[in-house]
Amino acid sequence: MIIIDSALQKRQKEGNPIRVGMIGAGFMAQGIAIQIEHHTPGMELVAISNRTVPKAVDVFQKAGSTHTIRVEKLEELNKAIKDSTKAVTDNPELLCEAEGIDAIVEVTGSVELGTKIALKAIDHSKHIIMMNAETDGTVGPILKVYADRKGVVFTNADGDQPGVILNLYRFVKQIGLKPVLCGNIKGLHDPYRNPTTQEGFAKKWKQNPSMVTSFADGSKISFEQAIVANATGMRVAKRGMHGPTVEAGAHIRESLDIYPLEDLLEGPGIVDYVVGASPGPGVFVLGTMDNPIQKHYLNLYKVGEGPLYCFYNPYHLCHFEVPITIARAVLFHDAAVTPLGKPMVDVVATAKTDLKKGDKLDGIGHYMTYGLCENADVAHRERLLPLGLAEGCLLTRDIAKDQVITYDDVILPEGRISDKLRKEQNEHFMGAHVVLEK
Repeated sequence: MIIIDSALQKRQKEGNPIRVGMIGAGFMAQGIAIQIEHHTPGMELVAISNRTVPKAVDVFQKAGSTHTIRVEKLEELNKAIKDSTKAVTDNPELLCEAEGIDAIVEVTGSVELGTKIALKAIDHSKHIIMMNAETDGTVGPILKVYADRKGVVFTNADGDQPGVILNLYRFVKQIGLKPVLCGNIKGLHDPYRNPTTQEGFAKKWKQNPSMVTSFADGSKISFEQAIVANATGMRVAKRGMHGPTVEAGAHIRESLDIYPLEDLLEGPGIVDYVVGASPGPGVFVLGTMDNPIQKHYLNLYKVGEGPLYCFYNPYHLCHFEVPITIARAVLFHDAAVTPLGKPMVDVVATAKTDLKKGDKLDGIGHYMTYGLCENADVAHRERLLPLGLAEGCLLTRDIAKDQVITYDDVILPEGRISDKLRKEQNEHFMGAHVVLEK
């Protein structure tokens, strides 16, 4: 989106910057704040909400803002924005309701909180940028319905792997190829990793051990690829995806024969991943071309002889590109990654170890569950429990290691808005009432 820089410079010259509110003050939020405040003319981060307010203050300080004001009422936040004073609060709803904020960046990682924030932001006609794959992969399609009704953009972010994949996917389509696989490159996949095994790595990179675990155990990539599937209409070829492992360092362009050709050429295409390939942690899209003359040109340009052509990006830069997503939404009403319509792929909860009746399931990237991609129609038919809703559920029977968990195996916590919205999503898109509790 090269036109973004000119559009932002125009806003800067006009003294009319895009005003952003951010909810969450963790590792990724820190990078986003610095990127907006130091490297994005025509955009300002005006407020941060976090459960622990000192962390929000610290994020602003790291981004160069030494003076912040804590606000507890909407009128206080509105005044701070009008006075160009950086505001912090522990009430995320204030940011969603505030005058003068154009877009909300949600970067908490919590499904329940993320759902509440997205609904509140949309209700107050604010664009919502989700740095929260877990919420997007669980209730994203119905949130998109709400956003469309309000005329705002609901989107995942540039820079993170789904955003990089979708930009590449759109490029491949634009030049005339048919994308048949949207892929992710991983260096490690072990579904039995947990916060204890990942503690050292997390400490080295100043990250949360459970967040690091969600990458290692495959839960995060499952959410990311579900988001991609929902944005493209693609599916998975099998539960959990193929996920082949190749010789370490083998270039992805040399690995075109690792997927069954019939899975790619029949149907709407698939989302998947590969372990060990280079360049990691990049992304790739496989496409096909029917025109023989254009195939000759592709071969001339060193893309290959076909039938599969590999396009790849060697990196994803996460927070560096989030301001691009904000600008796309506010200035051009364009989403980086958003559901096309009905959910195509779900992430289902799977036992990481033998579980016992009476156990209360812990969170994503913890000790008890990991996520697997499954086609949404199958997950709906078999009443599979979404991983995004598993935390806090009480098991009503024993579950063996690697067994998927169903709604019939659990008692849901009471009163969660994420369960209510998920039920609405099922009813809206699946065309039938769905009983989620026994």
